[in-house]
Amino acid sequence: MTWLDQLPDCVDDLRRAGELQQGGRSAEALPILDKVLEVTSDPLTRAYALVQRFGALINLGRVAEFATAMTSASNAVHESSDPYLRGQMHAFAALGAHLQSALDRGVTHLVQASRALAAVTDGDAETAWGWHDLAMAYSYLGFHGHALTAIEQARQVGAAGGMAPELFAAPGIRLRNAVALDHQGDTDGCLRVLRDIDAELTRYVATGADARLRPSSRPVYGYALARRAALGESTDTDVAGLFTGGGDSVRSRDLRHLGGVCLDIAAGRPAEALLKLDAVPVSQEILGPAEPARLRSICHAAAGDHEAAHKADRYAFRLAAQRIDRLRDGYLDGVSARLDAQETHRDVGRYGDETLTDPLTGLPNRRQLERYVAAMLARGEHAAIGVCDLIGFSAVNARHGRHCGDLVLQRIAGILNRVMRRGDFVARFAGDEFVVVLPGAGAAQAAEVSRRISAAAAGENWQVLVPGTPITLAAGWSEVGTHSRGLSAALAEAAGRRSPA
Repeated sequence: MTWLDQLPDCVDDLRRAGELQQGGRSAEALPILDKVLEVTSDPLTRAYALVQRFGALINLGRVAEFATAMTSASNAVHESSDPYLRGQMHAFAALGAHLQSALDRGVTHLVQASRALAAVTDGDAETAWGWHDLAMAYSYLGFHGHALTAIEQARQVGAAGGMAPELFAAPGIRLRNAVALDHQGDTDGCLRVLRDIDAELTRYVATGADARLRPSSRPVYGYALARRAALGESTDTDVAGLFTGGGDSVRSRDLRHLGGVCLDIAAGRPAEALLKLDAVPVSQEILGPAEPARLRSICHAAAGDHEAAHKADRYAFRLAAQRIDRLRDGYLDGVSARLDAQETHRDVGRYGDETLTDPLTGLPNRRQLERYVAAMLARGEHAAIGVCDLIGFSAVNARHGRHCGDLVLQRIAGILNRVMRRGDFVARFAGDEFVVVLPGAGAAQAAEVSRRISAAAAGENWQVLVPGTPITLAAGWSEVGTHSRGLSAALAEAAGRRSPA
């Protein structure tokens, strides 16, 4: 009994689609999954198909479709609350974030995927593949130690279900570790890892276990051996033969191309290798953005142009270092967001009970805003009232998905809560619209608060959170309580006066 067997329909189609994906044939799996989504009415079947479809799009590198696919999968999985599906979805989302250069978002998904898969009580083949995909995500994002731990978990879960350990050989994890060492200047360490990969493949071939390897593993082994040859260490294996097949993924395509570059270097044809590097661009995310630059350096060195080799090598090192800087920025950004969330939720106590609180941001909701203003008006008081909404928020959801949209809303809530004066009131009114109430304030105080909101929003590093999607706030102000003006009239006037804060 496997996880798939609990589904009421389309099990054979879903199993076939899974086999195609594992064989590196995602383009063939997509129409099967689309057919399932057309005919099924079962929520769990639909959730599984949407998650697998998201994974297929990632394998094919169709980045423009990631956001919509992830939102659909996330919504369906949220409704099912199945830990395996949550884990698989977040593992794919981490890979998607990596391909979109959204490192901090990818790390969030890694943690969520690990926690969800660890909560699965009865592991089976599907859970094993979930751990495998999480290991791949860890590896692509540069967490090689965590990747090795996750792939070992995949082997253990798979072994309990009678799956061959060779299915989880995952040479890509060690390959990415090897080239990362080389990018950082540790070529000896790189070669040690590449020798281990070569020795492993030799053992598999000697015992016939290579027949059980996943097709997508073949170009990975091929690139590891070709890369070793480019660094001056030959191998007895037919490297070119390993690049045949391997499926239709972006990874296999790029490994075949870069593998050809390495083989030209090893054969003493650096000029041809350079032409290949210039002719076909490769994804920066497969082996890191520094890999083409490092290969260029090796080409120039083989041709005797040591000045050009040194220049290319320095560029490769700089690209590798930028990844570390992004990790640091993401870490600081995450701590900042967590502190904002803690402060916002700590203030819930001063506002009231949870039924009056927006669960996403921790701010008072529309209902509590109405109660607050009604009580203030009953006391004969007045206030400046502001309506703030986000410029660019629809682009965030369209490009990065609902998860990132939620993070942006939480960040805005933190900004508003942080810049308000003592005694001011902040609420999430609806969607991306927030309302601030400044008791006893007039136009001058409202202008000063608006300036602080603008400065705080402009000071946020939105590029780290939602790359390529700028975020600004628009704010409009009115007064409530003046000349018996009620909340609805004040909000309508403030909304009509909105301009960039």
